[in-house]
Amino acid sequence: MSQASTLEPRILVVGPSWVGDMVMAQSLFMTLRQRHPRCRIGVVAPSWSQPILARMAEVDEAIALDVEHGQFGWTTRRTLARRLRGRFDMAIVLPRSWKSALVPFLARIPKRVGYTGEQRYGLISERRELDREVLDQTVKRFVALGLPSDEASTGGFPVPRPRLRVDPGNLVELRIRLGLTSRPAIGVMPGAEYGPAKQWPLGHFRELAGRLEAEGFEVRVLGGPKDADAGETIAKGLVHVHNLCGQTRLADAVDLLADCQQVVTNDSGLMHVAAAVGTRVHALYGSSSPGYTPPLTDSAKIHFLGLSCSPCFERTCPLGHTNCLVQLSPQRVLGALLASSAEVLARG
Repeated sequence: MSQASTLEPRILVVGPSWVGDMVMAQSLFMTLRQRHPRCRIGVVAPSWSQPILARMAEVDEAIALDVEHGQFGWTTRRTLARRLRGRFDMAIVLPRSWKSALVPFLARIPKRVGYTGEQRYGLISERRELDREVLDQTVKRFVALGLPSDEASTGGFPVPRPRLRVDPGNLVELRIRLGLTSRPAIGVMPGAEYGPAKQWPLGHFRELAGRLEAEGFEVRVLGGPKDADAGETIAKGLVHVHNLCGQTRLADAVDLLADCQQVVTNDSGLMHVAAAVGTRVHALYGSSSPGYTPPLTDSAKIHFLGLSCSPCFERTCPLGHTNCLVQLSPQRVLGALLASSAEVLARG
């Protein structure tokens, strides 16, 4: 590196392809900024992630790479790499796939750091072995790649918590457009892209929403277009329960979640968004582990039954009953929500 790039390293991060992982990647960006205050950080990621990246103070540039899932996208990757040549001194590749390392290699970025995976010899100039016991959380694995290898290998480094910026002006417009009320708001997120083994039953969500409405709350059901039918099941016939699934952009979800008093959510991307805007999170875990992908906040209540068959990390329940979530009752979650609400009122 030249003296200028040593003082102000230009760092390209190849980002993940999931909302929650992208939020957790902010911990890496924060670490890089703490270690190199004058560095420039660019992030290669799908276009959908740009609204999230725009809410991260540490990211200087979001660079779109749109390749359909399962496609190689050679031409797209090569074209992007040509645009990036000479612009970065170092690349950090978060995904472990072979194709994710192609753009930094083709862009001729001299230092390319990533974990060993899918025979990436040559594509990654500094390959690191992943010790899953030491780096036992996704966020730790991300942050470790931004640290010297000897420091990263201990696992004892600090992990800063993501903090997304909120747009108060956008929130005012959303409240008017969506017809939201002055009732204290509870957000509920019934979706989870990974699969049904991570999704609390819709009947439980609906029962909880009805009870919350009766307690004087406004309930906002948040998710993407795929969650619209689930949102309708939860909200149907309930005056103060709003099905907002598919009616908002990802950036809007950031602001709406920041405006909620609390949220109830599956282990999903929006769970991590809620944690990153400081809202109290009630996180529902079934097939996944709260130890591996916890909400990165002190203001969280984990609901996890810890049955002998969970976490199984499967997309669908291999036993066919999903008892890890079915047996997690709406009454239990409601009690926790009301207790938290009472604490807020007591603090004034």
